[in-house]
Amino acid sequence: MLALVALLALNVLVFGDSGLDGPNQLALLFAAAIAIGIGLYNGSSFTELLDHIVRGITTALGAILILLLIGALAGTWLISGIVPAMIDHGLVLLSPKAFLVAACAVCCVVSLATGSSWSTAATVGIALMGIGKALGFHEGMVAGAVISGAYFGDKISPLSDTTNLAPAVAGTDLFTHIRYMLNTTVPSIIITLVAFLCIGLFAAPDGAITGVEELRAAIHGRFSIGWWLYLVPASVVLMIWRRMPALPALFIGMLLGAAAALIFQRPLLIHLAGGDSWQHLYKVIIGTMGTGASIETGNTTVDELLTAKGMFGMLKTIWLILCAMVFGGAMEGAGLLQRLAAAILTKAHSDGSLIAATAGSCVLVNATASDQYLSIVVPGRMFAPVFAERGLHPKVLSRTLEDSGTVTSALVPWNTCGAYMGSVLGVATIAYLPFCFFNLISPLMTVLQGALGWRIARIAKPAG
Repeated sequence: MLALVALLALNVLVFGDSGLDGPNQLALLFAAAIAIGIGLYNGSSFTELLDHIVRGITTALGAILILLLIGALAGTWLISGIVPAMIDHGLVLLSPKAFLVAACAVCCVVSLATGSSWSTAATVGIALMGIGKALGFHEGMVAGAVISGAYFGDKISPLSDTTNLAPAVAGTDLFTHIRYMLNTTVPSIIITLVAFLCIGLFAAPDGAITGVEELRAAIHGRFSIGWWLYLVPASVVLMIWRRMPALPALFIGMLLGAAAALIFQRPLLIHLAGGDSWQHLYKVIIGTMGTGASIETGNTTVDELLTAKGMFGMLKTIWLILCAMVFGGAMEGAGLLQRLAAAILTKAHSDGSLIAATAGSCVLVNATASDQYLSIVVPGRMFAPVFAERGLHPKVLSRTLEDSGTVTSALVPWNTCGAYMGSVLGVATIAYLPFCFFNLISPLMTVLQGALGWRIARIAKPAG
């Protein structure tokens, strides 16, 4: 663990935000090699250690397949106008009299549509920062509203990589994880929105919002926007509600997005393909699923937002997941995770204290390892056997990991997420931290519900 923390800190210092381009993956492999060496020294065989690593990778294969499908779905939902419609209608929510709560709500909508807190902050977030400053709001308040909304979608959207990673590590499925997270996420975002509304009422902003109409005009210049586009996401929601497994639901959603593009956005497809033959249209749709698409509107902010990377764009995350699973498998096989867990579990005698210990471990890994993925993977692998032994459903673990690992990464200045948010929004982490209400409330909410024993799911015991 010390070697991993040292390597990741070095990567942040040397590579900055590009640490996910390979350096952090290699740090995981180097740390895994050290764990293997310790395991061999303590008498474990290399075959046994390798078996643990393979089993760890196997647990992530479902999430990897889902990530690939999500990449393709994000592409078809972009060119079909579904994501642009969500962004356009989200921007309508802006009101000078309730700017902060509206800004948070807009980022909630955009991050739900894209599944990415980073792209939300880098596009709509930048625009909102400029508008907020023009209205006289403290920049930390505006950044807090943006980040709170951005991490709401990053935490709960099925398009988010961390939302897929947490259930994969804990041993449950994506939509079970999302449904169970609503118990903590909904109260957290409601409290957040009420807090921003109260602050906004006292701020009494005045002035005109000038940038939003330009963004909407750029979107409408390329896409035909209408209520009918929501039939596709509504169909996917219905399939999820009917408890269809994630893979077929997302696959159908991807195909419906492609059909919607052919029906409603044919001029755009012809423009992208450079022709109107079926070969041209087939090429642009398949290309979007595989390698993504970038829509040019003439507005730089909108152009950055209307970009999808397809399946290809998920490969970096998949690479990181594979390396993280190698590290976790090596740690587990060498008995190191059990050793770390045992030290913490001496204080965790109840279910509530176990959940609190897990949440605290997620925050600790975010602060020491400087990576939100590791804040999910490492505590997840450490505590999964303990949750199972105590009869707790895996979704309790996955929710705790997401509530505590994903959202607190932006609150640590030297974490990749904290460094990114501070750089993109132009606000020091310490300035926006007090106003990231959603990020602060989420881990407290999961600890509170654990302490109260409220809706803590358990594994059903077999009859007889």
